[in-house]
Amino acid sequence: YEDYAINSTLFHWQSQSTTSVESPTGQRYIHHRENGHKILLFVREYKKEHGLTAPFIYLGKANYIKHEGSKPISFVWELEREMPASLVVRANKSLM
Repeated sequence: YEDYAINSTLFHWQSQSTTSVESPTGQRYIHHRENGHKILLFVREYKKEHGLTAPFIYLGKANYIKHEGSKPISFVWELEREMPASLVVRANKSLM
């Protein structure tokens, strides 16, 4: 997946490869506010840490900004609260 911080409030997230813009899942993400749904963003740097499943970090509520493509869909979400600076550095694709 292409998931990374753009800056302290914007996050690029890629859907599963089978999710199209026209699908119920794609539409649910795009129209979440109009339908009264909340997007809660959790991230983790690695799947495993010391041989165990790595914990997720809760970044907070996010709102849809834009998308492009289909199967997968690339979304840009705006976080309601800024990410901690140390996490932005670790999650920023251009700095990796």
